Amino acid sequence: MKKYLLAHDLGTSGNKATLFTVDGELIKSITSAYDTHYSHGNWAEQNPDDWWKAVCDSTNELLAGIDSDEIGSVCFSGQMMGCLPVDRHGRPLRTHLLYCDQRATVETENLLELISAEDIFRITGHRPSPSYAIEKLMWIKKNQPEIYRNTWKMVNAKDYMNFKLTGRIVTEHNDASGTNAFDLGTLDWSEPILKAAGIERDKLPESVPSTTVIGAVTGEAAKATGLRAGTPVVAGAGDGGCATVGIGSVKPGITYNYLGSSSWISTTSLKPVNDPEMQTFTWAHPVSGYLQPCGTMQTAGSSYSWLKEQIAKAESQEASRTGESAYEIINSLIEQSPPGANGILFLPYLLGERSPRWNPDAKGAFIGLSLEHKREDLFRSVLEGVTQNLGIILDIFKKEVQIDEMLVIGGGARGAVWRQIMADVYGIPVSIPNYLEEATSMGAAIIGGVGADLLKSFDEVDKFISITGTTTPIEENVKIYKEMRPLFNEAYFSLEPLFSKL
Repeated sequence: MKKYLLAHDLGTSGNKATLFTVDGELIKSITSAYDTHYSHGNWAEQNPDDWWKAVCDSTNELLAGIDSDEIGSVCFSGQMMGCLPVDRHGRPLRTHLLYCDQRATVETENLLELISAEDIFRITGHRPSPSYAIEKLMWIKKNQPEIYRNTWKMVNAKDYMNFKLTGRIVTEHNDASGTNAFDLGTLDWSEPILKAAGIERDKLPESVPSTTVIGAVTGEAAKATGLRAGTPVVAGAGDGGCATVGIGSVKPGITYNYLGSSSWISTTSLKPVNDPEMQTFTWAHPVSGYLQPCGTMQTAGSSYSWLKEQIAKAESQEASRTGESAYEIINSLIEQSPPGANGILFLPYLLGERSPRWNPDAKGAFIGLSLEHKREDLFRSVLEGVTQNLGIILDIFKKEVQIDEMLVIGGGARGAVWRQIMADVYGIPVSIPNYLEEATSMGAAIIGGVGADLLKSFDEVDKFISITGTTTPIEENVKIYKEMRPLFNEAYFSLEPLFSKL
């Protein structure tokens, strides 16, 4: 009987190898870092060889003292929306273009000359954007034609690692739905979009369900990683899809809020959420038969850390002297300001915005300041502004999905003050699980366990997750925040014409 599930989270800053038992116990995790290379203002690239070295280093270290014969499956979560062209031997033809690489703006405009944004959204669940893989491949075709000619397949990060382990190039539905060229209805590449993009279909890999065993660890890969040759490798999913599984959103109505530097709200549904303004987007779910509606904002925890670094300097200095957490000191002050922050609104758009505004020129703002206001009012308004923005995303989903509870993960979930604000803004209980920052790795482990028949079904996610606390909404506060939502929206739209001028 195999005992362990090995999960890899191939992120933007490093690879984290994590070992779980088939009973849901976290054994240990090891992270190996690598660099991102930035240039030209908005280009972002990584060397795929750095990924493989990180995977080998972290796996070897993780398996020290572990019998590799007891590893039942290997499964990757990975950064999404990237573009890596490889030749017929699986060799990278250039560096990998990350999701945040924005060079393909002209190509996005060219695509929209031949197919509408509405049609792309209807087919793929996503707006057209330079963030996505097909627009990046269009850029390569135009600017690096020899590389394009020699491209056998375009793959994403985790798919290339799966190739290094197994020798097989394949992707899966969740990551494929981050290319801007994948039809959510047919779970296949979209011929109309590929025709408009001028991209040959055979340059895209076969796409399979996330739980597919795509191969086994080769002898060469076994020597490099310390794994046993023949260990099953499961297709896996993108990081957002794995987090969705890892928090237990494996059936409709289970909704969660990841609260890190950026933040997203995601849920599980049987059909796309009707969103005519295209404020949110939809992935293919790692659990076959479901979709994963999602809305991501740019600066959630980043707004809070900006507050700590730039405005709450006195509190940060106090924390340095006492050894306390600066955030806990700030939170104690926030409790001294009433819901509504005595009338201050904060627009949390410190790096433009994705959902729900989709405005790269959006700016942050404090609105409503007077001589009567105190620091604690500013502090509270920042958390309220971030949460109001997320509340707009949640309300879009609530129109079509029954949502009675919000699960919250990520570093921001640690603060009781913020959890209360979330419960009051969302108007539903907010609960936290036993692991706040392991959902992505846990999701990959669960997908690997199901794929390798070590877990009977995704229902066994309950082995891995337990709820450790719930915050219920305070009705009086719910009313206050509901009344503030129109003002929050009005503040944004009133200032919108000014943002680009600034």
